[in-house]
Amino acid sequence: MELSAAIEMINRMQFLKGDLSGERLPIRPPWALTETRFIAQCSRCGDCVQACADGLIQVGRGGFPQIDFSAGGCDFCRACVEVCKPQALCLDTAANAAPWVLGVSILDSCLSLNGVVCRACGEACEPRAIRFRPEVGGVARPLLNREACTGCGACFAICPVKAVKILPVKPRDQAA
Repeated sequence: MELSAAIEMINRMQFLKGDLSGERLPIRPPWALTETRFIAQCSRCGDCVQACADGLIQVGRGGFPQIDFSAGGCDFCRACVEVCKPQALCLDTAANAAPWVLGVSILDSCLSLNGVVCRACGEACEPRAIRFRPEVGGVARPLLNREACTGCGACFAICPVKAVKILPVKPRDQAA
C-alpha cells in the first residue's frame, strides 16, 4: 500500500501516533459502520455499553465505544445493535453481514509454540478456528483457520500469556 493511500484511510490521531497502517484502530462493537461513518454517527450515549451483558463494550477514547476482549468473547447477542438509536451499529439481516472484519494471530510467546502443553485457546474457540497439530517428539502446535474465525475474542481472553493478537483484517474504511 502506498503511503499516500494509507494516510487517506487514517485519522489525525493515528497520524500523530505514527500508525500509518491503521492497525491500531480501536475495535468497535459488532456491526459498526466504517470507522469514519461510525465516528460521525455515534452519539456516545453509552447505550451499547450498558446493553452488553458480558461487559465487553467499554467507553474508549473520546467517549466512543470499543471492545475489550480481556473480559471474554462476544456471543453476538445483538443487544448493542438493538439499542443503538443513531444506528452507528447497524445489522443488515438481508445481507447476512459479518459482525466485523477481525483476524486472529498467535504470537511467538504462545506456550504451545514454546514446548509447554496448552490448548486453552482451541478449547475456547466455538467455531473451531484454532486446532492443534501434534508433532513427533513435541507438543501440539496451534493451527488457525482464518475463514472459520468469527473474531469473537474468546481465545484472547482465555490465553494465560496473552499470546493471541486480534486486529482488523483490513482497514475498516475499505471494508464493504
